[in-house]
Amino acid sequence: MARLREAYVNEVAPALMKKFEYKSVMQIPKLDKIVINVGCGEAKDNPKAIDAIVSDLQQITGQKPYLCKAKKSVANFKLREGMTIGVKVTLRGERMYEFLDRFFNLALPRVRDFRGINPDAFDGRGNYNMGIKEQLIFPEIDYDKVDKVRGMDICFVTTAQTDEEARELLTLMGAPFAK
Repeated sequence: MARLREAYVNEVAPALMKKFEYKSVMQIPKLDKIVINVGCGEAKDNPKAIDAIVSDLQQITGQKPYLCKAKKSVANFKLREGMTIGVKVTLRGERMYEFLDRFFNLALPRVRDFRGINPDAFDGRGNYNMGIKEQLIFPEIDYDKVDKVRGMDICFVTTAQTDEEARELLTLMGAPFAK
């Protein structure tokens, strides 16, 4: 699955260099990491929910997720400090490019009524954030073994300085932005 990394070196980087007229190859933006986060409010009542989320994320990413714990107690939410309330995975290197390839080419086309991802979800510093409503779009997830449909947040962190540079980078890497 080094195809996307080779494409970056051979096609994406030279195209970005030409379009934005960088003086050095070190100025060319690149994908730094992908962070996948699943928040689970029901985990305080049902501890088995976290196990299901961990196994789903592990199948999707091929990496062991990190358990996120509550930093403060909140009485209104019946939440105590130290309770597990979410799960996240940070992908870098080869696993990041492999996930990106599978996400853009296999998972997103399986979304119902898919017309492209929102081109306006950049944060002003070259990072792109998006949410997914269900984990079933990934081919690794078996529909029969899913106890509950859960969504996730995916953040693409780039070294781009502006949203325009990041949008061009993700477009050249295959992101299906809506027109």
